[in-house]
Parts: sequence; structure tokens; C-alpha cells
Amino acid sequence: MVTLNFGFVEGLPDEEQNKLNNLVKIYNFHKTDNVRKRRYYNGRISLAEVNLGLALPKNMAKLNIGCSWGAKTVDVLAARSMFDGFVTEDGTNADVMNGIVKRNRLVAEYQKACRDELLYGATFAAISGEPEHAVIRFYSDLCAAAAWSNEKGRIDCGFAFQDGRQDESDLTWSPMYVNLYTDTATWELSRESGHWKAKENPHKFGRPMLVPMVWNASSDKPFGQSRIKGPIRKLIQGYVRTLANATIGLEFATSPQKYILGVTDDQFAQITQSKFDQYVGSIIASTQNPETGSNPQFGQLPQGTLAPHVEMLRILATQFSAASGLTVTDTGVVNDSNPTSSDAILAQSQTLVLLAEQLNTGNGDALYQIAQMAQAVELGTTPDMLPEEEKGIIAHFKNPAMPSVAVTADAAIKIASARSEFASTDTFLEMIGFDQADVRRIKAQEQRARGQELLNNLTEETDAGTAGSQTAAGTG
Repeated sequence: MVTLNFGFVEGLPDEEQNKLNNLVKIYNFHKTDNVRKRRYYNGRISLAEVNLGLALPKNMAKLNIGCSWGAKTVDVLAARSMFDGFVTEDGTNADVMNGIVKRNRLVAEYQKACRDELLYGATFAAISGEPEHAVIRFYSDLCAAAAWSNEKGRIDCGFAFQDGRQDESDLTWSPMYVNLYTDTATWELSRESGHWKAKENPHKFGRPMLVPMVWNASSDKPFGQSRIKGPIRKLIQGYVRTLANATIGLEFATSPQKYILGVTDDQFAQITQSKFDQYVGSIIASTQNPETGSNPQFGQLPQGTLAPHVEMLRILATQFSAASGLTVTDTGVVNDSNPTSSDAILAQSQTLVLLAEQLNTGNGDALYQIAQMAQAVELGTTPDMLPEEEKGIIAHFKNPAMPSVAVTADAAIKIASARSEFASTDTFLEMIGFDQADVRRIKAQEQRARGQELLNNLTEETDAGTAGSQTAAGTG
């Protein structure tokens, strides 16, 4: 694993050089742990790191046992954080931000960033671009780092690789282009022939154009904690170890140990030379031992059972469910005590819903900061000088409880019966099952229908007036 090192960067002032060196220390310190988290997320756990040295033979270290618990820990919670774009406080369209969201595919990019956030504890959004073309890009902890300032209550500086790794197995890879973010500028660092150079892009934002999205932060861990932390990894190791023991036990259960006593040397040699034939053969025949005059005795040792392994998997699944907030069903381990009713399953998922609401609250604040900077770049100004309509935007998330359409539609109709104006809002259409694309189409078609109706009325009135004039003229 290559250790990141910039050395002296040409054109970079001493203060920024010191900040860069500190960021490199932070990145290198956490890199090994971040790579391990990624490995557990991908289910790449070797038997060498889970073997207790009792039941698993050392020569079985190359046996691969897949485990999706690490990915489940991250993906199931991330799937409940459904960012749906931005809305305004006064109910009007956030046209500027919606254009930025569409151009940068922010809804889709958020899903990837949310997974990285839960995997590593934090992910970073970098804002750049020029007027009428703001750019938002997300970076995981494997290609970005930041330093926290308790005094400012935010990051003091950070960097992000601009060229991503193409092959994770290439341990010799190192970046060629890196952006350094400070309160006054974004520095573009580029490497040529092993030598780094810096180019300054000053700004007046008063803070780095790098915003962290953090999961489960605390006072001593401002950049959060991974969902795949120590206790979760221990349970994953237990799963892999138990499944490996069960796999080996199944081999012995498939071919139970047999024995035969009182055979001659020739018979013994024949049996040992064709063990498989002896195992699959329907009849095992043997003649009397001429040396002893006794008949050979055949027997079979008690067959092993997988029941203890299955029971251990259930125990691990229950502990994993308690530690991660996932339901036991999410672990894929069948348990006799699993709930069968929809109400019981919903009750089990309440912890996950609460975690998703916590995730949405934190990410909503981060997305607001991202939106303010992106709009400032788009309009060629600074965040504090944005118009009021651009300042009053809110990140919108779908309900993490993911209730059925029937439930939400029933609730919407009951609310509309008490507040008649509610039936004409976009929220009402969303609650009865329409997404944003459908809402826009419905609104547009309703508007066209009203316009056509108005045109027809005007046409009828004009025709009636013309007919009346002609009648009056004929009478005269």
C-alpha cells in the first residue's frame, strides 16, 4: 500500500504547505482502516483472520466464504435515505437549484455518496465551476481528507483527488491531480515528472468549497463513525468462521466415517486404494481372514450434524440485528422466531426508520450548504449575497418508513376532506403515489385543459356576440 506524500509543492505558500502536510498525515493515518472497511463491505474476509486455531485446519486458509452482512449494514439504511431534490419555503419552484441538480445528476450521485458516508463515516462534496455552470462532485474517504476546526465549527481545509483509481488491485497507484480547499482559494495541484506544482483559484466564500456529509458524529469524532465499525466486523468474522466450520462439517456428514476390522493385508490394500468405490458401492464383500479364521466386522461412526452450526448462525444474526438496527430477516438467516405479520415486521424496522431520519437530518443540513455554494457559483456571487428565494430552499426526502401507497393515499384523502385546498397541492399528489415527474405532467396537462376550456368559452361568447349583431342588423 503506497503512502501518500507530496513533499515540496512549487508555488504553494508556507501556510498552505503546512495545511497540506497535515492533511497527508490524516489521510495516511486512516487509509488502512478505510481499506479494511471497504474489504468488509465487499465481503472479502479471509479465514486466516477469523480462525481460532481449534476447529479450522490451517491448510483451509484459502477457502473463500462470502458474506454480505457488511454491504447490508450500509445499503439497507442508505436505501431509506431517498433525496428527492430541493423545495422552497414559500412553495415556489427552486428553478436555479433544480437546474443545478438536473445538470449534476445530484439525486443519483447522492445515493452513491450516502453509501460512502455510511461506509467510511463521512464523504465530501466539492463545489466548483463558473457562472451558469456550477459543478458538484462527491469524494469518498479513499480519495479525500479534511481537517476539523473546533473554533470555526466546520472543516478548516481539505483535499480531494481529481483522478480516480481505475483498478483497486493496483497498490502502486497515486494521484496526479489534487485540489486543496482553503477559506480563500481552491488550489489545483498537479504532478509532472514526480514534481508537484500549484495553481491558485481565489474565491470570496470565506470557507472551503468542500462540504462533508457525516454519519453519527460526536464531539471527539467530528467526521463520524462507520456503520461497519469494530463490533459489526467481529460479528461478520463470527459468521464467516461458523459458515466455514459448517462447510467442513458438511463434507464429513456427506461422507461418514466407516470402519472394517479383521481384514487381510491384501484386502486392506485394496480398500485403501479405492476409497471412493468403497463409499459409493452398494455392497461391500469380504472373505474370511485365513490367518485368524474370523470374519471381518464392518461398522460406521455416528454421522455429524449441522444443527449446532445453524443455531450459532441464528445467535449471530440476532446479535447483528441488534447492533446494526436491521431486522433478522435482512441477515438472510431463517429463524423460527421471525415475525410473520406485517405489523410485527414493521415494528422490527422502527429502529432502522429512526436511523434513516437521523441520517436525513444531518444530510439535509449538508445539502443546504452545498446548495448555497452551488447557487452562488451559478449566479456569480457569494452565499451571503444570494437572493432570499435562493436562500430559502430545503432538501426534500421521501418518507424513510416507505409506507404503502394505500396507506398514504388514505391519509391524503382524509386530510383533503378537512382542508379542501390541500387537494390542489403537489404534496397531495405525492402522497397518493405520484412521483415528481408525474406531478409535473399532471400539472401541465391540467393547465392545458384549463386553457382549452377558457379558449372554448371565449369562442362561444364571440360566436354568440356575432350572431346577435347579425340578428340586430337584419331586423334594422
